[in-house]
Amino acid sequence: MRRALLLLALSVFPLAGCGPPRAQRIVIGTKNFTEQLVLGELMAQQIEEVAHLPVERRYYLAGTYICQQAMLGGRIDLYPEYTGTALTAVLKQPPAKDPAAVLASVKDQYRQRFNFQVLEPFGFNNTFAIEIRGEDARRLHLQSLSQAAQFTPRWRAGFGYEFMERPDGYRGLAATYGLKFATTPRIMDLGLLARALRDRQIDLAAGNTTDGLIPVLDLFVLEDDRRYFPPYQAVPIIRAPVLERHPEVRRALQPLAGAISETDMQRLNFALDGQHRDVKEVVRQFRRSHFQQTR
Repeated sequence: MRRALLLLALSVFPLAGCGPPRAQRIVIGTKNFTEQLVLGELMAQQIEEVAHLPVERRYYLAGTYICQQAMLGGRIDLYPEYTGTALTAVLKQPPAKDPAAVLASVKDQYRQRFNFQVLEPFGFNNTFAIEIRGEDARRLHLQSLSQAAQFTPRWRAGFGYEFMERPDGYRGLAATYGLKFATTPRIMDLGLLARALRDRQIDLAAGNTTDGLIPVLDLFVLEDDRRYFPPYQAVPIIRAPVLERHPEVRRALQPLAGAISETDMQRLNFALDGQHRDVKEVVRQFRRSHFQQTR
C-alpha cells in the first residue's frame, strides 16, 4: 500500500515546469483534508505577500507518509504537521503527554534525522475526536469513551486509513478502552466521516476536535478520559536548506505563531466544509482581521 501511495504521489510531481526556477519558489504541500488546505493557504499567502516569493501549491497529497517522502525528496519545501503525529507516525516514538516535551523532542529529532526545521506552533491543539451523534449521547447519557464502551458492541465504526494504521490510532484506542464493534470498522475518506455519522451509515467515528461540522451536524465528542491521545499541536515544517536560502520565509511565517485558536480553526474549517467558501478568500479575510502584516 505504501509503495502504491508513493508512486501515486510521485506521479503528480513534474520533473520540470513553467515559472520561476525551483530555487526561487517555495513549494507548499498539505495532506488531504480541509484543515490542512487552510493552513497551507495561510502559509502560502504569508510568503507571497510578506516575503515576496512565488509559491507553488501542491495540496491534497494523501497523508503523513506521502508528505514526509515528498519533503525528503525535495519535491515540497514546507507543509503543516501535528506534533503527536510527527512523534508517533514519523519518528516511531511512543506517545507522550506533555505538549512542551513532545514539541522539543520533535524539533530536535527532525533537525538531526531529516534536516527539517519545526517552526513555532500555530496556536491550537487538534487532537483526535471520537464522535457520536448528539442525539445518541443525550439519549444514553454519555460523556466519555469509558461510558460508551458498553454500547460499542452494537455500533458500527468508521475511521480514516491512517488512523487504522498509526501507533496512536485504532489498535491502541481499542485496547485502552476495551472497544469492540458490531462489524469490522469501515475505512473511509476523512471528509466523509462526519456526514456518514449523521446519515447513520456508522455510529462512531474518529474525527478532529477542530472539525467545523461538529456543531452544525449535532455531533458529540466523547471525552478521552483515560488520556490516550498525545498532544497534536499544529506546526509548520520546512526543509532547512530553504530557510538558509530564503531567511525571509521564517520572518513571513513568524506572525502565524500562536495566532490560531481551536475556535478559530473550527470556524475556518466550517467556512469551507459548511459554507463552501473559497479557501483563498477565507484565509485572506482571516489574515486581515487577526494580525498586522510585516513587510
